[in-house]
Amino acid sequence: MQSQDQEVFEKLGEWLQNGSAPYLCTIVKAIGSSPRPVGSMLGCCGEHSIGTLSGGCVEEDLLDKLRTHAIDASIPQLIEYGVSAEENERLGLPCGGRLHILVQQLSPASADWVIDVVTALRARSSMVRTTDLKTGVTCAEVAEDYVPLSLTQNSLKQGLGPKMQMLLVGAGQLAQVLAQLALAMDYEVIVTDTREDVIAQWQGPDVELLHGLPDDIIANRSNDPKNIIVTLTHDPRIDDMALLEALETPAWYVGALGSIRTTRARLERLAALGITETQLQRLHAPVGLNIGSKTPWEIAVAIMAEITQLRRKH
Repeated sequence: MQSQDQEVFEKLGEWLQNGSAPYLCTIVKAIGSSPRPVGSMLGCCGEHSIGTLSGGCVEEDLLDKLRTHAIDASIPQLIEYGVSAEENERLGLPCGGRLHILVQQLSPASADWVIDVVTALRARSSMVRTTDLKTGVTCAEVAEDYVPLSLTQNSLKQGLGPKMQMLLVGAGQLAQVLAQLALAMDYEVIVTDTREDVIAQWQGPDVELLHGLPDDIIANRSNDPKNIIVTLTHDPRIDDMALLEALETPAWYVGALGSIRTTRARLERLAALGITETQLQRLHAPVGLNIGSKTPWEIAVAIMAEITQLRRKH
């Protein structure tokens, strides 16, 4: 799942509603090292573009071909980069690297399914896009779960999902720097705290700040598999309340700040409150990679590094 899905489709929707016929380009296969994963998308309309496939010469070459109409993509076309060592060197691809990119030109009639995708992603629902490669006819349907990209001779199926959302429980200094780092890495961020005075002193980035009980907020705002929940208050009355709810949800990642000793005590409390061993195994605690971090920025880097490492494994 790519966090830029929503941004790409929102812009495609704007272009289509204005009567334009933009291009949608998707990495459908990557051999060897690739600057962007399979499923990455780029939209292009005239001199404007959204999303990225490589950020380098491959992207520049493809955009140039689209803008000069060198590719007829009214019927989807599969474009391959990296077919020779000379081309790899010219385009800056790693030795042996190949990219297969599906290029599809959308017509204004595509606006309906594109808007359906945008509406679903805004509601934090997953979609699956199905494109007939013989005709270019595309439809989009709500999916119960994320669908990995698959390509056959006749069709493309691609799962589309909303941005990962990070809920930080506790609005202290660490939350401020962690929120800043998460935003820079394209996560949606919500910060909650039971303490009004702490929220009032927030000096972090412009994120949604919620005052209230963390279990209620998790149940209402973070109860889906595209969520990351991290407790940061050091107050077991707040953190435990949040974790009791978080471990009951399908959230993708649940983490808790604290030392090894604090974590042992927390696990004992949660078990005594009815959390099962299977649920406890979901908890990342102490949260973050063990890099000896001490300062808020170092701890934030460790947390984001662990989350990034886990995402790249899936």
